[in-house]
Amino acid sequence: MNARLNELIARIHVLEEEVEQELRRRRAELQADFEDRRVRFEQDLLAQQRRFRLGLWGYLRESELRNVITAPVIYLVVVPFIALDLAVGLYQYLCFPLYGIPLVRRRDYLVFDRANLAYLNVIEKFNCAYCSYASGLVAYVREVVGRTEQYWCPIKHSRRVLQAHPYYHGFVDFGDAQAYREQIRELREKLAALGDESGIPKPD
Repeated sequence: MNARLNELIARIHVLEEEVEQELRRRRAELQADFEDRRVRFEQDLLAQQRRFRLGLWGYLRESELRNVITAPVIYLVVVPFIALDLAVGLYQYLCFPLYGIPLVRRRDYLVFDRANLAYLNVIEKFNCAYCSYASGLVAYVREVVGRTEQYWCPIKHSRRVLQAHPYYHGFVDFGDAQAYREQIRELREKLAALGDESGIPKPD
């Protein structure tokens, strides 16, 4: 990977950290106290939030018919999500240790903190938990797939890939056969070093 691309990727990481710092500042403004991964709001803020909670009957009465009709379809998608979750977990636990790739910590991607929001009713909290699971699962699977792709096929595509995983930009260029043969071992070694960089212990 050329020096200019390395510089751009480094700048992206700096910007991502700045975004996270701004989000932390915003959370502090909302008087949110993050402790043991759970959000605990000040009592006065909780009381204020409860004023905006819509009761179940009111919520259902105000729901659009199309939302009510399609809700079962949305909830049924949890079946393939769970199957995907189990399959990807089984795959990485069986194969990653053999490849020397550190395991992806699933709990780092699944965040369930919206249940602490006092302005949500039971249905809204359930929906938020479902969305948190689905979004977190996709991010977790993306990380597992990204590491797998770097191990087996670290080659960029011939055209732009939208929302590529973070490993993609380090892949060799499309059509560069020499670089592929020369760098594939190095790219696999970078995966093996992920445990030290991320705090994830390398599998035995």
